[in-house]
Amino acid sequence: MLRRSRAVWLSKRLWRPRLVFWSGALAVGLVSVAFAKLADAAQSGFAVLRGVSTAGPLLALLLPPLGFALSSYLALHYFPNSGGSGIPQAIAARHFERDEDRGVLLSLRIAVGKILLTLLGLLSGASIGREGPTVQVGAAIMLAAGRIGGMERARGLILAGSAAGIAAAFNTPLAGIVFAIEEMGRAYEARTNGLVLSAVVLAGLASLALTGNYTYFGESQASVVSLRGWVLVVLCGAMGGAFGALFSAGALTLMRRVRRWTRGSRGRIVLVAAACGLVVAVVGLLSGGTTYGTGYEAARSAIEGETLSPLFFAEKFVAGLASMVSGIPGGIFAPSLAVGAGLGSTLGLVLGAAPALAATLGMAGYFAGVVQAPMTAFVIILEMTGNSANVVPVMLASLIGFGTARLVSGAPLYHSLSRNYVADVLRHRRTAEANKDG
Repeated sequence: MLRRSRAVWLSKRLWRPRLVFWSGALAVGLVSVAFAKLADAAQSGFAVLRGVSTAGPLLALLLPPLGFALSSYLALHYFPNSGGSGIPQAIAARHFERDEDRGVLLSLRIAVGKILLTLLGLLSGASIGREGPTVQVGAAIMLAAGRIGGMERARGLILAGSAAGIAAAFNTPLAGIVFAIEEMGRAYEARTNGLVLSAVVLAGLASLALTGNYTYFGESQASVVSLRGWVLVVLCGAMGGAFGALFSAGALTLMRRVRRWTRGSRGRIVLVAAACGLVVAVVGLLSGGTTYGTGYEAARSAIEGETLSPLFFAEKFVAGLASMVSGIPGGIFAPSLAVGAGLGSTLGLVLGAAPALAATLGMAGYFAGVVQAPMTAFVIILEMTGNSANVVPVMLASLIGFGTARLVSGAPLYHSLSRNYVADVLRHRRTAEANKDG
C-alpha cells in the first residue's frame, strides 16, 4: 500500500499539470510586471512628444485621433476581440464549454495584441489603464497553460488567471481573490478556491520579486475623526455612485448606438475611434494635459494630500468615456480611480476636509459605482493606499456608491458588455459551421 501511494505521488500524471499550472501563474506575474514597465514608458513617450517646444501642441491634437484609428484598425484586422477592457471577454469565455469558442476570446495571439495595442493607446494619450487588459492576458496565459498540462477545468483556469492578473497588476493579492469571487465568478465554485489562491500567490511572488513590496498609490493614514468626515463619507459614496452609474450607463448607451451604426462596416468603426481620439485630444489640451493616460500620477498626488483642480474629475470623466466608447484596447480601472480621486478632492474642497481622506473616499464611491462590485472597491483601495485606519469609512463609501449606482442604473458594466462577446462567438460558430457544411 505504501509503495502504491508513493508511486502515485511520484507519477508524471499527478505533477505535470500542477507544474504547468504553477509555471503559468508565474508567467502571469512576470508578464504583468513587464506590461506595467512598458505602460509607464509609453506614457512617458507621449509626454515627451507633447513637450516638444515647437510641434508639441499640434502633436497633442493629432496623435490621439491618429493613434486611436491605427489601434482600432489593427485590432479589427489582426487581433479581433482584443478591444476594450478585456474583463468582459474573460467573463464571456466562462460561459462556453468548447475550447474553440473560448479560444475566440482568449488566446496567446489576442494576449500579445492586447498588450501591444494598449501600449499604442497610452503612447497616443488615451485615458486607459492596463489592469483590465492584464485580466484578459492572465486568463489567456492560464488557459494555454491548462491546455498544455491537460487540465480540464477551463472555467477555474480563467478565474485563476483573471485573479492573478489583478493581483500582479496592482500588487493587491486580496483584491485579486475578491475580484475573482465578486466580479468574475458570480456563480463561484468552491472547488476553484485552490486554483485561484495558488495562482494569486505565485503571480504575486513574481511581482514582488521584481518590484518589491509597495502600495500602488503610496501611503495614506487619513481617517475620519469628526462629523464633517462622516458627512464626507456619505457624500462621496452617493455622488461617486451616481457619477459611476452615469459613466456605465453612458458608455453602454453610446457603445450600443455605435455598434448599431457601424454594423458590417470596419471603416466606420475606425472613424468612430478617430473621433473619440479627437475628443480626448481636445479635453487634454483644455485640461493642461492632466487627463492623458492612466491618471495614476494625479490619483497618487491626491492620496498623498495634494488638492486637484476642481474640474479635473469632470475632464477625466469625459476623456475616459471617449476612450472606452472608441473600442480600442485599454481598461478603465486606473482612469476610474483617478476620476474618483478628483471627485473626492473637489468635495473635500467644498467641505474643507483633508484632501487625502476625500480622495480615498471618492475613489471608493466612484469605483464601486462604475463596476458595481463594492467588495472589490473596498479591498482594492485599502490595499492600494495601505490605510488600515480607514476600514469602516471606505467600506461605507463603497456600499453607498454601490447602492446609489443600482438605483440609477441596474446594469453592471462588465457583465452587460460580456453579452455582446457571447453573441459574437455564437455568430462566429454559426458562420464557421455554415462554411464547413458548404
